[in-house]
Amino acid sequence: MDYRPLGKSGLKVPILSFGAGTFGGTGPLFSNWGNSDAREARRLIDICLETGVNLFDTADVYSDGASEKVLGEAIKGRRDAVLISTKISLPMGDGPNDAGSSRFRLIRAVEDALRRLQTDYIDLLQLHAYDAGTPVEEVLSTLDTLVRAGKVRYVGVSNFSGWQIMKSLAVADRYGWPRYVASQVYYSLVGRDYEWDLMPLGEDQGLGALVWSPLGWGRLTGKIRRGTPLPDGSRLHETASFGPPVVDEYLYRVVDALDAIAKETGKTVPQIALNWLLQRPTVSSVIIGARNEDQLRQNLGAVGWSLTPEQVAMLDEASAVTAPYPYFPYRRQDGFARLNPPMV
Repeated sequence: MDYRPLGKSGLKVPILSFGAGTFGGTGPLFSNWGNSDAREARRLIDICLETGVNLFDTADVYSDGASEKVLGEAIKGRRDAVLISTKISLPMGDGPNDAGSSRFRLIRAVEDALRRLQTDYIDLLQLHAYDAGTPVEEVLSTLDTLVRAGKVRYVGVSNFSGWQIMKSLAVADRYGWPRYVASQVYYSLVGRDYEWDLMPLGEDQGLGALVWSPLGWGRLTGKIRRGTPLPDGSRLHETASFGPPVVDEYLYRVVDALDAIAKETGKTVPQIALNWLLQRPTVSSVIIGARNEDQLRQNLGAVGWSLTPEQVAMLDEASAVTAPYPYFPYRRQDGFARLNPPMV
């Protein structure tokens, strides 16, 4: 397993990390992801650690805290061998202070997460969403307090826009508070919006991307093909409405390219899709999920080899879409591109 710096921080993270959303699954969304108990989770973590995957990502809203509880139970006795990333800010109840990033909410949410995880510190704390109702100064000063108290080591964000991140970084720099070093983002061969704004920002400001749903919300598992119905066992029957939409013809074009490369390489469609992401700028780690040992070992096969430049170009072309304004002139007109060349 290779390791990369998390943004411009000194923390090294594995290029593949494990998403614990499959732990303790309950409810209409998470139960379809997986429902590993502590015993099953312990076995999956054993395999991860054997291969060098030591970063485990979760969130308080995953199954109403059950994911954190199972993860905490499964890492008992080996806390120093793992890195824990968790996310807070989304609603954990119906009360007026059960959501957001206020000082009250952040401190209570961190204390709750520490208790569920059975640890006294969080390696990476990420805000799960931007809270427009709380001043940025209140958010960052509270994160500074948590870092100084030793309860949090590094801070990051998830699902923030570019301007929201830049505003936060400017305030952090003004007061000497901790800067965000990670941006957890949706990015895949069928979801390349990250490239327009957040990728250049990450490169410029030193935020490492932690990629969630790298298989396009379950669409790049190799089970979906042109002209065939959605498999009976696909979780998309229940969860498609929760995730980003994908036009069928676009998906089939990408899958056709993946199938062609699979025949050339002997690798699986998911392995190829994951390997493509590992070659993209600013990506620190790709978060993989698994409901069982077989899925995990299949996903771990995405490392230790690389797509050729020709294969990358084939996937780039198949998955290309027109950039939204104001980005498309820089992709389509030489004069614009000369001033601000695309990163990919």
